[in-house]
Amino acid sequence: MQPACNDTAGCSFFCSCQPVRAIAYHRYGPPSVLEPSDLVEPPLAPDQVQVAMHAAGVAPVDTKLRAGLLQHLLPLSLPKVPGRDGAGVITAIGAEVQGLQVGDEVCVMPGMLGRGTTLECAVLPQQQVVRKPASLSMQEGAALLQPGASAWIPLLRTARIQPGMRVLIHAGSGAVGSLMVQLAAHLGADVTATCRSSNVDYVAGLGARQVIAYDRDDFSAVREQDVVIDLVGGATHDRSYSLLRRGGHLVWLVAAPIRDRGSEFGVTVTRSLIEEDQQVLQQVVDLAAQGVWRPAISAVLPMAEIARAHQMLEEGTVTRGRLVLEIN
Repeated sequence: MQPACNDTAGCSFFCSCQPVRAIAYHRYGPPSVLEPSDLVEPPLAPDQVQVAMHAAGVAPVDTKLRAGLLQHLLPLSLPKVPGRDGAGVITAIGAEVQGLQVGDEVCVMPGMLGRGTTLECAVLPQQQVVRKPASLSMQEGAALLQPGASAWIPLLRTARIQPGMRVLIHAGSGAVGSLMVQLAAHLGADVTATCRSSNVDYVAGLGARQVIAYDRDDFSAVREQDVVIDLVGGATHDRSYSLLRRGGHLVWLVAAPIRDRGSEFGVTVTRSLIEEDQQVLQQVVDLAAQGVWRPAISAVLPMAEIARAHQMLEEGTVTRGRLVLEIN
């Protein structure tokens, strides 16, 4: 542990000279490599804000990064604090920050390669911070930005969904898929979604006109889709080409390995890249404030149980919404 700060006159609890409690991994491996760590926050830059974290989301990509499965795409500097999104309260702002102030409740989405959100205090560039909608709890705010950006960018930037388009969304009950179903329906698309049989009614309630239980029925009967959104990869991706009309668009995010067969089927295949774009993050919170979508929470666990959360994701027991960690 770092020594305590001697600047008793001007040092707050969350500052660059105090150790910040976090969960981190110092090597790739199973969930057990996640352990409590004391880190030192960097000094607050003029364009940064300091946030006392209240809650952090746990994303499937967190488990893949921790296991080292994405080293070829995303080489990390260890130790790594996981967590792609979270929510908290601003405790300090840099001199160049505009539109935010101390005491604001905010949602945050750090960069993929940097320090994540499972820690007491985060220092982040302003473009990775937006005000939390008052209608959402801290836990809901922590489950919003990464799934929301992962839904907004593929549908609006990559696929450019228009009213009347036929759109199939795989894994429609998950944290990202559930927001995609809500947004695609709001945009006027004719939405079909796949999910487990236990979640069919839930996904239909989100706005899907047709829901296919992949563990009970064969989704290959669906045809002539304008867009297929693949959040699964692997065999699901391979079987999705025949669902599209010629000239259709297969959009995929980071998932199991894919085989690009676009030329064989006469379709466009695009990997949608998710980035920490403040304009996108603002769109995400605005849609939540307007009631267009609401993030679903599977369970809330203490931050100390992060290894259990990672294990639950890897075992496939989380089929609806996002796991959230409460940070004390």
